[in-house]
Amino acid sequence: MGSDGYVPLFETKKVKGSVIYKLFAVSIFVGICLIFVYRFSHIPREGEDGRWAWIGLFAAELWFSLLWVCTQALRWNRVYRCTFKDRLSQRFEVELPRVDIFVCTADPKIEPPMMVINTVLSVLAYNYPTEKLSVYLSDDAGSDITFYALLEASHFAKEWIPYCKKFKVEPRSPDAYFLSISDLNDVNEAKEFKAIKKLYEDMENRITRAAKIDQLTEEQRSKHKGFSQWDSYSSIRDHDTILQILIDGRDPNARDIEGYLLPTLVYLAREKRPQHPHNFKAGAMNTLIRVSGKIRNGQIIHNVDCDMYSNDSQSVRDALCFFMDGEKGQEVAFVQFSEGFKNVTKNEIYGSSFRVVREVEFHGLDGNGGPPYIGTGCFHRRDTLYGRKFDKECTSKWYKENDPESEESLHELEAQLKVLASCTYEENTQWGKETGLKYGCPVEDVITGLSIQCKGWKSVYFNPERKAFVGVAPITLPQMLVQQKRWSEGHFLILLSKYSPAWYALGKISFGLQLGYFNSCFWAPSCFATLYYSIIPSLYLLKDVPLFPQYSSLWFIPFAYVISAKYSYSLVEFLWSGGTILGWWNEQRIWLYKRISSYLFGFIDAILKSTGFSDEAFVITAKVADEDVSERYQKEILEFGATSPMFTIITTLAVLNFFCFLGVVVTKITMDVAGVRYLDRMSMQILLCVVMVLINWPLYQALFFRQDKGKMPSSLTLQSIGLALLACTCFVYLQ
Repeated sequence: MGSDGYVPLFETKKVKGSVIYKLFAVSIFVGICLIFVYRFSHIPREGEDGRWAWIGLFAAELWFSLLWVCTQALRWNRVYRCTFKDRLSQRFEVELPRVDIFVCTADPKIEPPMMVINTVLSVLAYNYPTEKLSVYLSDDAGSDITFYALLEASHFAKEWIPYCKKFKVEPRSPDAYFLSISDLNDVNEAKEFKAIKKLYEDMENRITRAAKIDQLTEEQRSKHKGFSQWDSYSSIRDHDTILQILIDGRDPNARDIEGYLLPTLVYLAREKRPQHPHNFKAGAMNTLIRVSGKIRNGQIIHNVDCDMYSNDSQSVRDALCFFMDGEKGQEVAFVQFSEGFKNVTKNEIYGSSFRVVREVEFHGLDGNGGPPYIGTGCFHRRDTLYGRKFDKECTSKWYKENDPESEESLHELEAQLKVLASCTYEENTQWGKETGLKYGCPVEDVITGLSIQCKGWKSVYFNPERKAFVGVAPITLPQMLVQQKRWSEGHFLILLSKYSPAWYALGKISFGLQLGYFNSCFWAPSCFATLYYSIIPSLYLLKDVPLFPQYSSLWFIPFAYVISAKYSYSLVEFLWSGGTILGWWNEQRIWLYKRISSYLFGFIDAILKSTGFSDEAFVITAKVADEDVSERYQKEILEFGATSPMFTIITTLAVLNFFCFLGVVVTKITMDVAGVRYLDRMSMQILLCVVMVLINWPLYQALFFRQDKGKMPSSLTLQSIGLALLACTCFVYLQ
């Protein structure tokens, strides 16, 4: 407690050992500078073999160095947060603000209704005053099956919420909870457990049956008047607004089986028309902001993806410790929680846990002014989403502020709300520009967070030991590559847009935070340097042209130091974050694959869209997979099994490096003096080629040895071998 009586609701700690790391980073920087000196002073003369390859490597190394500098902003000033929820309860329990929770779904085939309602039930059961909670499901597919699932969930919630409170259930997603319980010692608890599980399974069977046949019976439709709104439904892209308040928090009779008030629960499928843009998830979020403002108008808005259930019922209170802190809370616009993934394998075959990002890099961004908004697991001040600028003199009055009018009947309120969800409501307004989430970018969440920070607000990253939200990671290589393409394309579009951190954020956020945004904006263009470095040194092995200093030269030392230091630290960092050695190796493979495929196509699409040659599109990552695919994933076997331009690039590059390695072994490596001299001159290039072959070993298995459905298609195998042979032949004989 301070001398003025101030008691903080959260604490910020700086990472230990930062001075040692900074000295280490400086030593790498010195090594990089020495590499540049070598490149500049030893450039081949005009007409010598390898001159242009040398210049290209110099350019690639300059680019990699720029990326490395940007990553230092993610590590230079790391901070960690902890909250004091007991103090929050003691001081503000009566004054806790209303919280509006948004859950978004867009496709019942890719995002099954049972997964969606498990997320909804997990947030309905937050350890928070239920009269101050409201949950809104935005269904951009306008699916009557999803509405039926939510209707069933609204009935089950009357049993589930009191059960969670009585037995302090964690996590409060029914599916995750039931899977986590193997045995209960208390007889009464075991009895109630079996009863609530039976209710859940019965509900699950009804929903799964309806989803399987994609049709509801007349009996099911008769359970709620809301099904009549589908009478005018034409298609996913052509239908009226469908809105139903399934649980009305204003109704004193809306109570659970214990007699306590239930949270508000709302279903919304906004109006869609083919001739009107719907702006994907950003459009859905903005509609929810308007609709929720007329229902409960929570001062805090919390959004989660439909596959990201709450894993900690205390998360709302954790977030409020930052917003309601008496000294620093006034400047906090949003609190971004870390994500966990329930289906990541031990060695993270697709690197989908973002382990180092979660445990290291976002803490570095937090130390520079705050993390970006990543679209899920985030709590916002409502007024910052309306475009409000930060004012040091402003104060927040959380209790009984901005209460919406509540005199209308439920039917009248629903009718008024439908206007707010119409596809023409935003015409000639600032929605999507200055108000709400920004439009025109596949990563609208990032530019929204950046614009909020540029208005003077701070953000906070909270990464508790128990992950607050747990979701589903891609379980096939194509899913992962498509996801990475969308992200890299979106971040590169930010760099090309008016929201570029180069000019939009200049002088408005810290330089370290600017570099942090640049780091992700540079993902897509990094494809060219990676492709160049993965191809050219190996090809020049075939012509016996050295592009690096020989092993016996002193100039070899800075190359060896920078490479070994960088990758040694990367391994230590990964292990410190809770990973495994094999997991780190898999991470390096995925680092290569996404940079030579996803980022390349992301770059091309971004250029086409920015020049008007392509339309904006939003690709949803699939959340379900076949049983045999899931089995291979659990065994950590890479999943190919499909033809894709991305696979063509990855496979051709792998085969090309294998041919180069084979050519060196067959024709160059000998035990005589010439062979030793060759190894001395070409050691770095041979090492690069060997690493490329080793890292692609699972791909060679998929090309030549595997017989399961996840192997590389034969047509793609033949195509890649032909392209690699053509490249090697042309390089050797036509140069």
